Parts: sequence; C-alpha cells; structure tokens
Amino acid sequence: MRTHDVHSIIDNARFSRFHWLVMGLCALLLIFDGYDLFIYGVVLPVIMKEWGLSPLQAGALGSYALFGMMFGALAFGSLADRIGRKKGIAICFTLFSVATVVNGFASSPTEFGICRFIAGLGCGGLMPNAVALMNEYAPKKIRSTLVALMFSGYSLGGMLSAGVGIYMLPRYGWESMFFVATVPLLLLPMIVYWLPESIGFLIRQGRLEQARALLKRLSPETRIEAEDQLQISAGKGKGASVLELFRHGLAVRTASIWVAFFCCLLMVYALSSWLPKLMAGAGYSLGSSLSFLLALNFGGMAGAILGGWLGDRLNLVKVMIGFFICAAVSISLLGINSPMPVLYLLIFVAGATTIGTQILLYAGAAQLYGLSIRSTGLGWASGIGRNGAIVGPLLGGALMGIELPLQLNFMAFAIPGAIAALAMTTYALNERRASADLITARAL
Repeated sequence: MRTHDVHSIIDNARFSRFHWLVMGLCALLLIFDGYDLFIYGVVLPVIMKEWGLSPLQAGALGSYALFGMMFGALAFGSLADRIGRKKGIAICFTLFSVATVVNGFASSPTEFGICRFIAGLGCGGLMPNAVALMNEYAPKKIRSTLVALMFSGYSLGGMLSAGVGIYMLPRYGWESMFFVATVPLLLLPMIVYWLPESIGFLIRQGRLEQARALLKRLSPETRIEAEDQLQISAGKGKGASVLELFRHGLAVRTASIWVAFFCCLLMVYALSSWLPKLMAGAGYSLGSSLSFLLALNFGGMAGAILGGWLGDRLNLVKVMIGFFICAAVSISLLGINSPMPVLYLLIFVAGATTIGTQILLYAGAAQLYGLSIRSTGLGWASGIGRNGAIVGPLLGGALMGIELPLQLNFMAFAIPGAIAALAMTTYALNERRASADLITARAL
C-alpha cells in the first residue's frame, strides 16, 4: 500500500483530453454566465424607452443583478464546500437560467428588478465555483493560462449577448433576449453528467474510489491501486481573520489591491451597462451601438489570454499597471469623434484592459497571500470589487441624468483606471521595499 500526494499528481500531470473537458465545460458555464450579465446593457435602450425610465432609475435597475452576485458569491461559495462543487454549480446554473427566462415575462421595472436580483444570485455563485474547479484540476506550469482561457468564456458570453441582440431586438423585442436562456437549461443534464466533482471534496467525504478514478483519468501514467491512500498535503486555511491581511507588511499591498479591484469592476460594469445607450445617444443606430458591445467583449477575451500569457512570463504587477494606464487612455478617448475603425480599436483596447485585467487581479491576489490566508484574501478582494460593480451602473445613470457631454461621460469612466494604476504602482513600490528589507535582514 502506497500513499499518493494528490496535489503533486495534479501539479505534475501532463495536459490531456481530461483537462480539455474540464476547461471546455467551465468555459461553457461562463459563456452562459456572461450572456446573462451583459444582457442588461443590450436591452437597456429599449426598456428605458418602453417604461419611461430616467437614467438614474435605469442605473439602479442594472445594479440589482450585481447586488445578487455579491450575496450569491458569499452564500453559494460556502454551500458548495458542504455539498460539493458539482451540485453547487448545478444549483446556481439552474437558478440564474430559470430567473432569466422568467425575466422575459416581466411587465414592470419592479418585476424586472426582482428577476435580475435572483439571476444575480446564481451568477455570483457560479463564477467562483467554476474558477475554483478549473484551478484545482489545472497542472501547475500552465495554471494561469488555462484559467485565463476558461475565463474568456465570460467575454464570449458578452459577445453572444450583443450578437443575439443585433438580430433579435428589432425583430422579436427585448423579451426574446431572455427566452434564449432556455437553451442552457436544455444543456444542463449534459454538463452535470460530464463535469467532474472536486477531488478534495470527494476525499473529505470518504468517497475514495471516485477520487482514485478521477486521478487515473487526470494522470493515466500514475499507478494508483485500490488499496492506496490519498493525501492532501496542503489545504486551504479555515477561518483566517481579515486582520491577517494587514499584518506582516501586507497592509499597503492589501489596500492597493482592494482599490484596484473596486476600480476595475466599476469600469467593467459601467461600460457593459451604458456603452450601447451612450453610443445610441451620440447618434449611432441601435445595431451599431450593440456592435460596440461586441467589440468590448472581444477585446476582453483577447486581453484575458494575453494578460495570462504575459503574467506567466513578466512581472504581473507591472503588466497590470500598464493595462490600467491603457484602460484610462482608451476610455477617455471614446468620447472624441473618431473614424469608425479607430473607435472600434479604442473599444477593443478598453475591453482588453478592463475585463482582461479583472482576471489578472485574481491571479495577483492569489500570489500575494500565503496558503493559510489565501481564500480569505481572495474573498475580501472580490467582495470589495463587487461593490465597484454595483457602483458602475449607478454612476453611469447619474452621469446620464445630469446630461454631461459625451466626452465628459467617458472621462469620468476613465478616472477609476488612473486611480487603479496609481494603486498598483504603490503596490509595486511597497513590494520592492519589502524585498529589500528581507535581503537586508538575511544579510545581518
């Protein structure tokens, strides 16, 4: 009888069809998640006109789903630890898909807002569980790249939402956009059947035969017999206090990454909610306005993949600083009357450096904290970021309400990018000082 270190097997496994399966299914989950989240920006110009909503009311309506996401991440994250990631993902997937279909029958802003909140609960719970599952199965050498590729499904969902909107909105009305969510429900049995459970959960539950079978699929070259023991050498810390995130010289970097999370998600959701409406107000047709949302998400997908690749090869913090500077510049230039190719390029860069940087921030937070406080650090950074996501649509509504010129609206959206770049520069300086202090202490 032998004892196998599960983490060592996963870290050193060769990339195989099993990894493709996990990445493909998790990406598919995030495609539907992204479709559901970006759908509001697609239908916003139509429902504002139909229900006579003011910009401030529309901004508040857009924030309901994001409130739901914040609560969903907290509730379903801990629930999945008890019932398993597979069941947790299935519950979240069903919840947001059903709520989205029902949303198509909403006849008032109140009914619409309730459905968006419930859908947000499912979206908020699905994303961290899908990311955690992919992270658990990915080999160490290409972990960030695989997570970035999987996360590109989120941007694909946004592109799908805009593409479906260009075709269906003029022909079948805004309600049809929500009825499309019946398709994910039909695919749910297939996804649940093929999606593997977390190996760590199976071992904790004593379901060792299933865990061994999954490890054999993951790493066929590793010989695992029925009587062999499975060992998890490093588990996630439990119950770590938030105060630990500010001790041992981490205070400045923790505060910096919180600011960056807040600003980044504010920009992502301000743009995704208001870009079509702003462009329609600037004189572009509804079809053109939705194609801008398509370019934003295409940029987000490219930025996620490029950012993951650069982050594995260069200093991740410097990459994020560069991305935030590009975000601030590209967004501020959107309000200037530019030729169409230049405008599409600016929107593409804005998507790459906001949606793409969101993924880099998760990787940066994971690298900052030790294993015992990593889940706490990621949870709090993500929670602070969700507040920025809630503020984004509200800020857009407030700016539209005071009827600022188009250029000033986009300059206001760009300011968080400059603040985030300053925050990550502070992070980099503090990290350098901490490294210098450590070298000095060792020399003494």
